Amino acid sequence: MGTEREPTAATPPRIRRHAVVFMALAAALGTSTIYPMQPAVADVAESLGTEISTVGIALACGPVGYLLGLALLVPLVDRYPPGRVLGLQFGVLGSALAVSAAVENVIILGLVIGVVGACSAAGAGLSSVAGRLARPQRRATTLGVVTAGISVGILAGRIVGGWLTEEIGWRAMLLVFAAGCGLVAVCCLVLLPSAPGASTGSTLSTVRSLPGLFGRYLTLRVAALRGALWFFAFCAVWAGLAIALSQPPHSYSAEQIGLLALAGLSGVLATPVAGAWTDRVGAGRVILPGLALAGAAACVAGFNLANTAVLLVCLAVFDAGLFAAQVANQSTVLAVEPAAPARFNSAYMLVYFVGGSLGTAFGAAAVDWFGWSATAIVSTAVIALALVITVSGRDSGSRGTNDRGAPARQASMSS
Repeated sequence: MGTEREPTAATPPRIRRHAVVFMALAAALGTSTIYPMQPAVADVAESLGTEISTVGIALACGPVGYLLGLALLVPLVDRYPPGRVLGLQFGVLGSALAVSAAVENVIILGLVIGVVGACSAAGAGLSSVAGRLARPQRRATTLGVVTAGISVGILAGRIVGGWLTEEIGWRAMLLVFAAGCGLVAVCCLVLLPSAPGASTGSTLSTVRSLPGLFGRYLTLRVAALRGALWFFAFCAVWAGLAIALSQPPHSYSAEQIGLLALAGLSGVLATPVAGAWTDRVGAGRVILPGLALAGAAACVAGFNLANTAVLLVCLAVFDAGLFAAQVANQSTVLAVEPAAPARFNSAYMLVYFVGGSLGTAFGAAAVDWFGWSATAIVSTAVIALALVITVSGRDSGSRGTNDRGAPARQASMSS
């Protein structure tokens, strides 16, 4: 139903504007579900009669599940009707959240959280559908809208989860998220297209093909490497900031630290603009200034932790720059094979997420080891490396070849 015309062999279905808005909202909800229990970890530990560290280990099953979801679930939207795939995925996600709200055992909680993490990859699936069904001349614009939803989910999940936990308790909070997922599951069946993509291989063959894509496509290699670098920096800054502000002389509460994410939410406004600009001038002209702004903001923030006003502005600019670069970068990946982009998006997001996981671990430890300023400088250096890769890739992108010796499709778009 959310298409402008029936698909034919020559004309794929195109999503209407209201469907794109729905996809952005659904991506925000799906992505957010991996985060709302993080601010409630102390409440969960007390309720289950266990240690906070034990609950932390259980919550770590979420990112592990997310990686599995990227590899196993995201490619399905190119093999089967995306409305049915994502409707089922959100249905399972809502059910898993409801079960999480009822568990009394931390081991079972960890297992269920793993299912939540896998199904929360629905946001990546939605971005794949957006890349496949958007008009070619508006692909980055459409992707920018959906990516804005994913970015909101990443930042808002902790804020909403913490607030609802404070108001109604962590179990009721999870039920609210579960109800939202149930509603979205029904809407997916109504609003998303029913036409599958061009992918015909089995799930196992698709998973096996992911590593080979990096060897065949220069565009994917360059995009994944620079994306992993700046997501490392993004997660390092935010994880390090939370540690730095929780310690004396600042001693911020968890709620105060969480509210800093509101500054990052303002950066989300850059994603639709970045998408439209990418369609007009090309990915490179969006990635380069985005990274330059983010690097400068991280550097300034490293020496202004005590100046709240400057810090908030830096965080907004930092997030805006990286979110803009992400939209442009991901659009090059989805354009490699427009008829079946999900496996390329899956491969890209796997590397991207690994970079973010390493960044989170580094940021949390580096503040204790070296201090906040050094952590921010290292993050700036990593962004600078992504900038160098982008500049050098402007010439090499057009010369990429696949394993058959043919020019890599859309390789020049890496610039």
